[in-house]
Amino acid sequence: MNSVNEVFGDVISSYTRAQAIEDGVLVDLTDPSFTFRPALNILKEAGIKYPVAMTFTAFARAVQEPDEPLPPCQDLSGRLWDVLTMLKHAARNGGSEVRFSVRVWNWVRVNGQRINRTKHEDVQLKALCGPGDNAEPVITIMLPDED
Repeated sequence: MNSVNEVFGDVISSYTRAQAIEDGVLVDLTDPSFTFRPALNILKEAGIKYPVAMTFTAFARAVQEPDEPLPPCQDLSGRLWDVLTMLKHAARNGGSEVRFSVRVWNWVRVNGQRINRTKHEDVQLKALCGPGDNAEPVITIMLPDED
């Protein structure tokens, strides 16, 4: 039986999950700053055992846009909690790909500019469970058209 390298040749380039987190392409939800209650990581609180990261674009749509305040009566922990709770419920059906949505309050934009008005928005998300940099199980949450 041929090895992968014999069939395809040497790896030319690779981009690890750790590099994507470092570059800001992925937002690492295992970061200690993401808490629901003091000193307890939000993933642990939600009962999710595997490391979870969100793509920057999914995080901006479902949790918080960069350099923008959250709409009134919203907080980062609550919005993350909503995403993780919906993921957990959707994942009960099993599979390595889970699709789910979360309803959030987001700012209304006109011609790309935020105006002082909010709207409910259903954000469609997709979560993939696969191998991390060291073949450990990890979950990545993204928008459905991202891969």
